[in-house]
Amino acid sequence: MTSEAASKDPISVLSGFGAGMATSASKNGGRSTPSALTPRPRSGFVETEQVRDLTRRGLGFLNAGYPLHFRGPAGTGKTTLALHVAAQLGRPVIIITGDNELGTADLVGSQRGYHYRKVVDQFIHNVTKLEETANQHWTDHRLTTACREGFTLVYDEFTRSRPETHNVLLGVFEERMLFLPAQAREECYIKVHPEFRAIFTSNPQEYAGVHASQDALADRLATIDVDYPDRAMELAVASARTGMAEASAARIIDLVRAFRASGDYQQTPTMRASLMIARVAALEGLDVSVDDPRFVQLCSDALESRIFSGQRAEAVAREQRRAALYALIETYCPSVAKPRARRAGGGARAGVEGALP
Repeated sequence: MTSEAASKDPISVLSGFGAGMATSASKNGGRSTPSALTPRPRSGFVETEQVRDLTRRGLGFLNAGYPLHFRGPAGTGKTTLALHVAAQLGRPVIIITGDNELGTADLVGSQRGYHYRKVVDQFIHNVTKLEETANQHWTDHRLTTACREGFTLVYDEFTRSRPETHNVLLGVFEERMLFLPAQAREECYIKVHPEFRAIFTSNPQEYAGVHASQDALADRLATIDVDYPDRAMELAVASARTGMAEASAARIIDLVRAFRASGDYQQTPTMRASLMIARVAALEGLDVSVDDPRFVQLCSDALESRIFSGQRAEAVAREQRRAALYALIETYCPSVAKPRARRAGGGARAGVEGALP
């Protein structure tokens, strides 16, 4: 779905989004505010009909003023898609990553630091009068900044945060008002900027560190389910990200897709597994074939760990699963040698068995 990031900005690189990001900071009434990112779509972005359709549907909800929610399993490109859609809005972007320790103050803001003022009065030479005051300063955090300035908020994996953290979002999406805590002093609420938009992502299949979304929030979100990319997209991304010839990349893509379809795993193999195999094979100059024992071992290293996902298993069951994986390697990455040479060398199975640890 994407090519390499255009800049070395940390968020650009981590997101995998094919865009450069320029940071910008703002101040409002003397308050310090977080920096925002300005996404710039790049021509190298891999866009298929599937991506265009998801983008069109997402922008339809956002342009109508509804917060958008991309929901799907790991490896389906939700975060990349969210940043791509955000770039189409043409507004600065603020990113939040869900975390169990995230609280309402981390979204809205809090009192941070002190401002000291000391006055020494010696109007009468033998009398010294001292006056000292200390006042806390309110600091806007990311949600408040986005609402105040009309930025696009991208809340990645929001279900990793506790549901009560999101109570403040209910008023933002329904009444278009952000209610601030009493400590804000200067104002008890702010009116949400008309250009403010929000994009959420979540993984409904994740089992660790995830909370169920509260119904009140889910009811306010326009949810679009994102499935695994189609073959055309996976192939285009693999070729763009690794520089591998399309024919070789197709073999790896088909191998991983067949392994995924088999259901013979504990951890789902995603497009990241395809990219992992393709990138290492391209860097090491491996033949994408069962004839190359190093390539077979690479596939084993990248895929076999997903079969049991750290669970202990009986030796017989493990060997059966491994044999099934190696059969897929033979099928989708067949030998390129002549038939006679294969028979003389014991066939493809000899190459596979030779790669076994």
